[in-house]
Amino acid sequence: MLFDNLEYISIDKQTTDFPKHFHETFCVSLIHSGIEQIDFESQTLYSEKGSISIANPYEIHSNPLIDKDSQLKFDTVYISSDLMKYVLNGRNITFINKKLTSERVNQQFAQLIDALASRNPKAIASLLEKLIGALKFYSCENEQVYDGNFIRDFKEINSYIEKNIEERFCLDELSKMANINKYGFVKKFKASTGMTPMNYILMKKIFSCKNLIHPHLELTELAYRYGFSDLPHFSRTFKSYVGISPKNYQSNLIQDS
Repeated sequence: MLFDNLEYISIDKQTTDFPKHFHETFCVSLIHSGIEQIDFESQTLYSEKGSISIANPYEIHSNPLIDKDSQLKFDTVYISSDLMKYVLNGRNITFINKKLTSERVNQQFAQLIDALASRNPKAIASLLEKLIGALKFYSCENEQVYDGNFIRDFKEINSYIEKNIEERFCLDELSKMANINKYGFVKKFKASTGMTPMNYILMKKIFSCKNLIHPHLELTELAYRYGFSDLPHFSRTFKSYVGISPKNYQSNLIQDS
């Protein structure tokens, strides 16, 4: 499931909405059935079977379900900006058009997923290069480095959250650090990041947990360690951000090991 700066995940019959979040990587998805909806800050994107949707690193978006009976099925590849840049010989790109339809790209995407599933390093390297080479024709040059600096207005608070990510947080404590009242803090934080403080913290917690999961990890211990009330609470929250339960995510790691 993991290959250096590359990860993939398969979602079959998505049943929950994905709340506002971002990835530190490019998020490239091929839709197999159903219709995917992505709400970006300035547009809503609908991608049907045979379409590829793309979210840039640190691009805030949500994925509401159009219809719980739509049987949405898709594969997603997460490509780090460093890996993308390396394959493109130092070129830094972004995608303004976030939906594309191309049989050629779809075929290369599917071949890469197969190589990732079989963990064939040579095939992965070759097919990844081909896929990125095909995707670059739908991209444009990006002068800025992807670094998540949209949180710069709350740099100190973000640093505090990351250093204490396993702890429980309260708005009163964070607002005091920002030297503004609780309601003003929530409003200003959301205006700056696109997410409420608690939404942001939950996202950071889940992605931090995700990086720690390995085949032999006790998930209940991880849930309590990160301040979740119990495993079902952790599992529901994990699934809302990742798309599958932590148990299924762990099972995929076991199958790939």
